[in-house]
Amino acid sequence: MKLDDPVQTPVEAHTSPLNAPLQTGQSAAIDVVRKASGIDWLLWVIALLLLIGSTLIGPYLTSHWAPASSIWVRLAIIIGMIVTALGLIYSTHQGRGFMRLLQDSKVELRRISWPARTETFQTTWIVLIIVLIMSLLMWGIDSLFGWLISSIIG
Repeated sequence: MKLDDPVQTPVEAHTSPLNAPLQTGQSAAIDVVRKASGIDWLLWVIALLLLIGSTLIGPYLTSHWAPASSIWVRLAIIIGMIVTALGLIYSTHQGRGFMRLLQDSKVELRRISWPARTETFQTTWIVLIIVLIMSLLMWGIDSLFGWLISSIIG
């Protein structure tokens, strides 16, 4: 080993598919969030105002705009405001980072080895039986303490 060689830590020395490096063109969700621009705060404020407005606009819209007396028009306006707000949130760096996190989570879910159907049913029955036993035990202890307290107070 030369003096110029970098020292590998145990984490770097161990390579597996779970800690494989990102492919070219991919970036981690945290890196996307760190590249926030100055306009992001403005997009967040507009999106927040749209979301707040979508909750408050229903009762007030009918008194100021006649076509809004129809429930379908109000519903379309409210859904439009929510979709626009979500679009603005997605266009921020934090929104893109969140979408990247969801994509990474989807990949991780494929790596999970899920239990078989029989194992799931067996485990469910075991949990239900333990819950029943513990509830009967707690009921018994509660009844015993109730009887003791009532006999002391009397």
